[in-house]
Amino acid sequence: MQSPFANVPPVTKNLLIINIIFFIATYALGQYIDLTKILAAYYPLSPLFRPWQIITYMFMHGGFAHIFFNMFALFSFGPMLEYTLGSKRFFNYYFITGIGAFVLYMVVQAIQIHAIAGSFSVPHPEIESSYFNYGGQENAQALYGFYNFPMLGASGAIFGILVGFAMLFPNLEMMIMFIPVPIKAKYVVIGYIAIELFSGIGRFSGDSVAHFAHLGGALFGFLLIKLWKVQKPDNLY
Repeated sequence: MQSPFANVPPVTKNLLIINIIFFIATYALGQYIDLTKILAAYYPLSPLFRPWQIITYMFMHGGFAHIFFNMFALFSFGPMLEYTLGSKRFFNYYFITGIGAFVLYMVVQAIQIHAIAGSFSVPHPEIESSYFNYGGQENAQALYGFYNFPMLGASGAIFGILVGFAMLFPNLEMMIMFIPVPIKAKYVVIGYIAIELFSGIGRFSGDSVAHFAHLGGALFGFLLIKLWKVQKPDNLY
């Protein structure tokens, strides 16, 4: 029986393997070392931030469902995009969109911090000890979250892949869970982006998803396809 990875191109295959290794290591080594604290991405002015987190956060995930859906999307859409772009360019595309996700998300965090504290940086101990300097407990807790809760996951790069796929194969019909009819890729991705934008602006209570990271990956993916002038294959969709 042929392996399901037999026709997966090298960059996509290796990204799948590395993500799975990081996920297993996170839990296998959890009682000895907190890899999330070291490798996930913190706000750049937080004392927990380290420069390598700009890259390593893409390989960290918060649970089985998180990594499953990201890797399923990478396995489903990555190969066609890699075959179209070529492995070297696809490698660059993946990491640039992931970095773009980090940049937009952190810019939005900086704006939110400035709106509360009047500065892009707040003394870390002060956040933990004083509610009153920032307009009450809710604002202080928000600042604490910005500084202490990291961003993690491949979702930003995955949204970059989805956008690239939709731009190059816009009329390919896809089946979406709970929707009984096929929908063209371009409409699926537009719908996803609209949901992310609405959710990010709405900032609903209890929502811990980094919506602006998804939007950052999508934006940088769109810009790269345009900048590189990648042409849609004439014989495909």
